[in-house]
Amino acid sequence: MTKIIITGSKGRMGQALLACAAAHPELQVVAQIDAGDDLAAVIDRGDVVIDFSSHNATPGVAVLCAAHKKAMVIGTTGHSEAGKAQITGLKSQIPIVLASNFSTGVNTLFWLTRKAAEILGPDFDLEVVEMHHRLKKDAPSGTAATLAEILGDVRKLQLKQALRHGREGIVGERTSSEIGMHSVRGGDVVGDHTVIFATNGERVELTHKASSRDTFANGALRAAQWVTKQKPGLYDMQDVLGLK
Repeated sequence: MTKIIITGSKGRMGQALLACAAAHPELQVVAQIDAGDDLAAVIDRGDVVIDFSSHNATPGVAVLCAAHKKAMVIGTTGHSEAGKAQITGLKSQIPIVLASNFSTGVNTLFWLTRKAAEILGPDFDLEVVEMHHRLKKDAPSGTAATLAEILGDVRKLQLKQALRHGREGIVGERTSSEIGMHSVRGGDVVGDHTVIFATNGERVELTHKASSRDTFANGALRAAQWVTKQKPGLYDMQDVLGLK
């Protein structure tokens, strides 16, 4: 039995985690934490903390998990460089799964994006388009950022120089060293991501569309079971799924 504490339990993902966990008899949610609740008072009840609170709260949650030697699954996005560094600095103390997306399908998209970029080579222009519901606070999405990191890694590009977040005005011809990034917001879209590889005469598009948060919730629950059996370190969903 894996005992789970959920932080951000009243949010959209927190509610999906609670609903999905009920269908897994090998899991037990021992505490639900949201803004104003005291995680320190209940942290010793659990084996692992699944954090879908906010990027501002995650570093503090991670420090508390490290102090109590509790494994952690992190699903928040939009972290600053300082915040991410604070989290990853704890990898020598506890096992942490840090992923921008817990969907099996999206992690397949990550794998396919790397392979396509390697096969198609530098003659193809790269663009990433993502769409989410109107209430999403950060842009681009963490998943889109991961896709850009994969493309930048294959092309050996520095993302700070390569990324073009939308285009407006007389921006000149597109260069071969840029990666376009486009964020669309509206309605109740759970999450759509498309990677476009375009060259003269042909275009390849890889697309994933999520219609339910249950895909992310079940992936995070799978990660929670997996991470409790690991040594201290920093992992992602590719590790959980055995795609590395």
